[in-house]
Amino acid sequence: MAYKTHLSILQESAAAYPDRPVFRVPRLVVGSESEVEDWTVVSYSQFDLGVKLYAKHWSRTLSRDGVPPRSIVGMWLSGLSYTDALHIYGLARAGYIPQLFSLRLPNPEVIFELLVKAGAQALIHDPSFESILRNAPVPVHVAAEVSEGKDVEDVSLPDLSEPRRAEDIVMIFHTSGSTSGSPKLVRCNYKWLDAMISKANVVMRPRRENVQDVSVWMGSMSHIGQTFMLLGALQHGSCTIQPTKIAFSSEELLDMVNRCRLNRLNQFATFLAAHLRASRQNPKLLQTLAGFDEVLYSGLALPRDEEEWAYQNGIRLKNLFGSTECGAMMLSVGGSGPDARFLRPIEGTTYGFFPVTSTDLDASASQHQNANNQLREMVILSESGDCPDPLLRAADGHFHTGDLFIEAAPGAYISRGRDDDWIKSENSLRCDTKAIEDNVRATCGDLVAECIVVGNGRPSPALFIEPKVVDVDEKKLRKDVIRRTRHFHSRRYLHERITDTKFVFVVPAGTLPRTATKGNIRRRAVEEQFKEMLDEVYGMSF
Repeated sequence: MAYKTHLSILQESAAAYPDRPVFRVPRLVVGSESEVEDWTVVSYSQFDLGVKLYAKHWSRTLSRDGVPPRSIVGMWLSGLSYTDALHIYGLARAGYIPQLFSLRLPNPEVIFELLVKAGAQALIHDPSFESILRNAPVPVHVAAEVSEGKDVEDVSLPDLSEPRRAEDIVMIFHTSGSTSGSPKLVRCNYKWLDAMISKANVVMRPRRENVQDVSVWMGSMSHIGQTFMLLGALQHGSCTIQPTKIAFSSEELLDMVNRCRLNRLNQFATFLAAHLRASRQNPKLLQTLAGFDEVLYSGLALPRDEEEWAYQNGIRLKNLFGSTECGAMMLSVGGSGPDARFLRPIEGTTYGFFPVTSTDLDASASQHQNANNQLREMVILSESGDCPDPLLRAADGHFHTGDLFIEAAPGAYISRGRDDDWIKSENSLRCDTKAIEDNVRATCGDLVAECIVVGNGRPSPALFIEPKVVDVDEKKLRKDVIRRTRHFHSRRYLHERITDTKFVFVVPAGTLPRTATKGNIRRRAVEEQFKEMLDEVYGMSF
């Protein structure tokens, strides 16, 4: 079977829409980090030629190291620029398997371990890491811009029509949270990628005929989110704008509308919420948001008041629910009716929603568990094309997501959180709170009676502590906790780390809210009770 890949759809779209813009790239005013002089157009044919140039560069470079095609090659890049897209697609076009690392995992020791675990043969890295990669276990190369092709004219590239087996690995991602001090490998095969492409076709389908969709970069291509969205954009001949930063300002949003014809906004919920709040005082911004063909958000739920504001003002909201292991899985119904928020599995998938029972779920979830609205876990069945690598599946052969829902209408669901201790940061990356809490108890057991980690939707987590001693020096306690847990946090993603005493809160014993049954501290209730305190330390309002 000929499976579709990101390379085959690029080839098809470059032939069908050679002169259409595929990217708009900002050229900044000299001396500025955010003021855009103009937005440079990159056409489909230019992108296709650029990918082939970078492919030949990496084929020549890696062959000199003795790294044969179909080898795994690590890529430690920001994933936020057009040049990064050229490197990622170019390496794959050269016949290699990219293992993608995020800049949010800045510890080279962990990168080296993951390279070895995957069997990688080389590492391509962002220039900023050059000084810390001297003891790498594989050959390393800087991801520099490639501008000349004369020295690689004689390099041949693999035939894209060559058949691949369903189980052959095509790329490797990593879970966005650390487990046992390290992310897990998410090996992606051709069958899985083909399913991603089918789902992305549905998600990114244009809402108007004969109008080129223009959307905006959602996140790093080192993660599945933006990789998935680009798969959809390429299929429909759409254009993607590279913003100056992922959390771009409302002023930049308006500029992208005026100069790049942005008509479709895709953002993580935390960043979209900032525009929705700003639109309350900015009629022009509100009019712009309401004029988009679609405003799609993902990663987290929108704050209820921002969601209501959007619906009341005619903004065409769509919620996309997904994960690293499976890509996008569910889309909200949309529209303006009472069922607009309901989520439905994307067509072509095969999921199960199996009843779960728990005696100690968070109160916000357990209140919905009754005879009519029983909590159900979303399970990706083994026959679904997007079911991830067998190593990630449970003993029954299926992938258990841990995501909980209630069935609000036949085949339509409302999210009710998770059945584990993971939370999501503002950019929708996951954080294992229990691992942090266990480390605090192991290293600070003589100082801490109880603790809880919170920070859902925040840039990084925060730690609440009930001390063992009543008359405690709080400042010293916070410093001691940071000092004793420093090594543990050094191995984690940036969004998982607690390395500053301002994110450690000391409260009297018995202050933290607990469940009535087992007396466990209720994470969400802590976030609600101390919201103002958290807002102040993070310097933002939610």
